[in-house]
Amino acid sequence: MAIATSLQSSPNCSPTLPTVSLPLLKTHQPLLLPHPSIPFKFDLNLVSNDALTIAPTVEAASPASPALEAARDAAMASEKEAKRNWTYGLEARRKRRRERRKELEGREIGEVVEVPLILSVKPGRFTRKQEAELCMCIQEGARIEVVRRRIAEACMHEPSLKQLASATGMSVRSIDIILCNARKSQEIIIHAYRGLVSSIAICYEGKGLSLQDLIQVGSMGLLRGAAKYDPKRGCKLSTYVYWWIRQAITRALANHSRLIRLPENVLSMLAKITEAKNILSNRLRRSPTHDEIAEFLDVQVSTVRRIIERSTPPISLDQVVVTEDGSLKLQDIISGPDEWNPETIFKKQLIKQEVEKLLNTLSERESRILRLRYGVGGITPKSCEEIGRMFNLSRERIRQINGSALTKLRQTSIVDDLKLLYFS
Repeated sequence: MAIATSLQSSPNCSPTLPTVSLPLLKTHQPLLLPHPSIPFKFDLNLVSNDALTIAPTVEAASPASPALEAARDAAMASEKEAKRNWTYGLEARRKRRRERRKELEGREIGEVVEVPLILSVKPGRFTRKQEAELCMCIQEGARIEVVRRRIAEACMHEPSLKQLASATGMSVRSIDIILCNARKSQEIIIHAYRGLVSSIAICYEGKGLSLQDLIQVGSMGLLRGAAKYDPKRGCKLSTYVYWWIRQAITRALANHSRLIRLPENVLSMLAKITEAKNILSNRLRRSPTHDEIAEFLDVQVSTVRRIIERSTPPISLDQVVVTEDGSLKLQDIISGPDEWNPETIFKKQLIKQEVEKLLNTLSERESRILRLRYGVGGITPKSCEEIGRMFNLSRERIRQINGSALTKLRQTSIVDDLKLLYFS
């Protein structure tokens, strides 16, 4: 209280802090102030005026304790570590932003960043991201392939990488990366989905192509489906390419399994007819007729009959047939047509000449009506009504003229010669 009184008694002069002896501080606890860099808040109402007045004097008069120095060092070390971590985090964020900006600039100018491929994956265990990356590489390669084909058709030779780069507006390195990624992606997808291709190909085995050919064609359909795959549709790659594999196999069977190729609509109708025949056979306990199949499929009977007849596989004339006399070929048993036999050709010419002599014995109108009615001279035969419209006569009149003309021809001697020539 004496110190406070002396400070209040002289307001004009600067207060002179007296030397405080240690016995006066027996009843006071030492006031520890934190490091200036560490924020510290306290309530002034909880500290007495004597403590606020004496604390700076005590701190200035008493030497620093080891505990206080250790606390200050620890606080400064933690502050430096926090600043260092914050600086490192800021640098990392800046680096990521620079890399992202560089990547976007590269895409704007046409540069392609190489996408790392997953070389060690189990078949059928791709994630959605891996499927999208592989299909994206194949699609990029397909675009380059379209440009290559266009240049090859225009220049009549295979283009180089520089020509492809100038045509696409990209660098040679980007073209090389795209082609390499596409080739690697195709190999990975074929290796990963070979089980799916084999399972589909086995269902079509024995229908005209070997299993190896079916697997090869199915792999081509797999790559075609991967080039058209869009992950935004929400389905997996295996679900999408299943139909492309099946389509490739069925088209290969339609084009190469038969000696005589059938159109796709005929093949699809033939498959329906075969299925209907199996169902009706189980239901009727006998082979169904064409009418029953047409009624079951709701199509015309002529369509069913025509497709069944034309889908019959051809028989080779070199096929061996076992008979009582031994093994013979069909070409040795079945006689061929004799249309090109010189004797037959000469005989037909003589018959034509005799018919012309026979028709010349009639009047011009009768001869013309017979020629139109029976198609003499290679013209299409016509009915009596059509001939009547041409001659402005009725159908009955044309029939009468035709009958009288035939009666006149039967009475001539040329008819007997013509019969002997025709039946000889």
